[in-house]
Amino acid sequence: MIDKITTSIAEALAGTADGATVLIGGFGTAGIPNELIAGLIAQGARELTVVNNNAGNGDSGLAALLAAGRVRKIICSFPRQADSHVFDALYRSGRIELELVPQGNLAERLRAAGAGVGAFFTPTGYGTELARNADGSAKETRVIAGRPYVLEYPIHGDLALVKAERGDRWGNLVYRKAARNFGPVMATAARRTVATVHEVVELGALDPENIVTPGIHVSRVVCIDRVATQAGGFKVAA
Repeated sequence: MIDKITTSIAEALAGTADGATVLIGGFGTAGIPNELIAGLIAQGARELTVVNNNAGNGDSGLAALLAAGRVRKIICSFPRQADSHVFDALYRSGRIELELVPQGNLAERLRAAGAGVGAFFTPTGYGTELARNADGSAKETRVIAGRPYVLEYPIHGDLALVKAERGDRWGNLVYRKAARNFGPVMATAARRTVATVHEVVELGALDPENIVTPGIHVSRVVCIDRVATQAGGFKVAA
């Protein structure tokens, strides 16, 4: 019998290795899997490469992971906001590496990983510093139908952490409004995906037409109490 529900975040995140690439869903503060990030801090993996749309807000969630010194490199689109002081301090002091990726390219690189696409050409970034690799070398370019393009490669993850709304024991997931954002593509791009949900439903209760992330892409599901989450803490639902 397939049952991906676990009552322990620690169990769900066990085995995360130092140096892992971790894809973390969320857009700003919408859809950030804060409970799983807290679990990752407790788990202790270091030298992580983190992929997220942002680079943390305030002092909680992703910012707390950065502040704990667990992240070697971050790949994101918007590293700086008014309250991104943790990332800002780390970057200015040379304690974290940044790979800046335009938002559409970030989404497509993740989608490409899940779809098995080896690489793709995009016009975004052509003629800018973003058309260079981390070592300063130029990325491959090509003119297609008279328009210049840059070659970009997929982003594969060892682990994806996503926040969903409801799920079943097979790992099928649906999301809540804007909290959906990067979760679905990240789930397909990682070797292992752990998701939190606020409600576990019986098999068949989720309309197949409404399932966003099929269970084939999900390894573990943890049910989190909604009231505790809104209060600023968290506990695994009974």
